[in-house]
Amino acid sequence: MIRALFGIRARHRWVHLVIGGALLMPYFLVGSVIVGSNAPGASSFDSFPRALVTFAIALPIAAVTGLVPIARPLLVFGARALCGVDPAALADGPARSRDARLRTAAWYTLHVALGGVLSGMSLALPPFTVFLIALPAFPGLRHTVYSTSGPLSTGWGIALAPVAGIAMLLGLAACSAAAGALLARLAPALLGPSPADRLAAAEQRAAELAVRNRLARELHDSVGHALSAVTLQAGAARRVLDSDPEFVREALAAIEETTRRTVDELDSVLGLLRQDDGDLATPGLAALEGLLSRTGLKVAYTLEGDPASVPELVSREAYRIVQEGLSNALRHGGSSPVTLRVAVGDGELVLVMENPLSGVAPVVRPGGGRGLRGIAERAVLLGGHASAGSEGDLWRLSARLPLGGAR
Repeated sequence: MIRALFGIRARHRWVHLVIGGALLMPYFLVGSVIVGSNAPGASSFDSFPRALVTFAIALPIAAVTGLVPIARPLLVFGARALCGVDPAALADGPARSRDARLRTAAWYTLHVALGGVLSGMSLALPPFTVFLIALPAFPGLRHTVYSTSGPLSTGWGIALAPVAGIAMLLGLAACSAAAGALLARLAPALLGPSPADRLAAAEQRAAELAVRNRLARELHDSVGHALSAVTLQAGAARRVLDSDPEFVREALAAIEETTRRTVDELDSVLGLLRQDDGDLATPGLAALEGLLSRTGLKVAYTLEGDPASVPELVSREAYRIVQEGLSNALRHGGSSPVTLRVAVGDGELVLVMENPLSGVAPVVRPGGGRGLRGIAERAVLLGGHASAGSEGDLWRLSARLPLGGAR
């Protein structure tokens, strides 16, 4: 009970209500000007009926300002910080839809209304409570306007004054706790996300997930291919280290070039993670010959059509598909020759890669198996399709990519 009235959450909610009272003051002053211009005389602060009329005028004005879209983030921040509301239950960003703005205005109006009442009580009751508690001990206080008539002018009234004062403090704390709990309960309904907000958040999460998946594919294809190529070249160089020094030098040069280019691609991916770059510096079809020369495989490459007519996005994805295909050839085919056919025409780009299966167990990396799935994802995102698998003694990878680009 004591914690509910005076605990840290109750104190935070009281502060939130006092802030609401402070926010009400500009609207109350405007209302007092309106009341004073129509009925000259006593101030709204001196007459309780005038104060009620002024209060009733101030609330609609506050509601209008609550319709401003940018009001919601500010109100959500206060509710999260002081009301003890689950952050996930509240919306992020300005209120865009009509429904969201109306709900925000309702919350703001309720906040300043309850805050104004609690602020007035917090200003008036504590001093009067101190007076009641001190009244029996200080006879001089019995000649004030409060104690010259009514219950406080009697002996039993003076004796019970401290009890009444403490009861008033408890009543103030109870009203504050009840008002804070009401705001906390209504916050998810009035400041929570609308269907449009939920859809926008889902789209944002989907976009972030797509970026993460793309980064994962880029890292897998570039780094995975490089490791496979370097492993093959290093193994071949080790076997002929004493008999063919010239081949070893060529293999080491190829390893150096492969790792240098892979580091550049890795920097590009990490740059995107840091949001330093707007896009990945992924090579396209024009860089295929350089890629084939660094793999350490014998590749029979056939190009049909004009690669310059391929859109940049399709060209980049085609490069990555070929790169992953070469990595599979290294793992499954050893040093077997590879046939690669790239055909541009009829509104699509066709990639076909074949290599004999070596009959030996492929080199399998822990966590492998993502490459073929990445190829299929790339093709689907462009509106095409890809397939890969063994056909007799051959491993065949094929992909068809529309030149219209991603859907």
